[in-house]
Amino acid sequence: MVKFFLSLLVLMSVVACNSELSNKDKEAYTAKGKEITQATFNELSTNLMEQMKLGGPSQAIPFCNVQAMPITEQLSEKYNVTIKRTSNKLRNSSNKPNERELQIIEQYNNSLNNENGLNPIVEVDEYGIKHFYAPIIMQANCLGCHGTINETVAVKTDSIIKSRYLNDEAIGYVEGDLRGIWSITFKN
Repeated sequence: MVKFFLSLLVLMSVVACNSELSNKDKEAYTAKGKEITQATFNELSTNLMEQMKLGGPSQAIPFCNVQAMPITEQLSEKYNVTIKRTSNKLRNSSNKPNERELQIIEQYNNSLNNENGLNPIVEVDEYGIKHFYAPIIMQANCLGCHGTINETVAVKTDSIIKSRYLNDEAIGYVEGDLRGIWSITFKN
């Protein structure tokens, strides 16, 4: 019985020690997370802007509705991670945040409201899985679909959005708002 408790104590110590990352590891995972989010952003925005040039919102919104998730999944496979864009104001319910992501969103919102810097976060969960979180800040060119109706979002555009996303909440933003977060889960 004593041997069992000693073994358990050793195991708990090993798990506890492995739940923290060294500064070097945090820097490496931060750099990799930034690389992945930038590549994903570039791929999504390049495709979206191409669709906007071809046919405006009436072409870009259906494209985004159908292709954003497959593009993100393809990049997830390429980098051997799970890539997620999530928010407390969803457009696509498939991107619903988990409890930890909601906490991160709230933390970033509080930091933004207090004019503190919004730095990426790297952490290890209770299972030893590494996560990277980074803010998504609303840019001016995104307001055509995420801004205020009759100001930056045309009524026609809003109608197209609502036809594709029945429970859309991702409007009413202004430039500089926190749109959501990148959530990267490392598989190795």
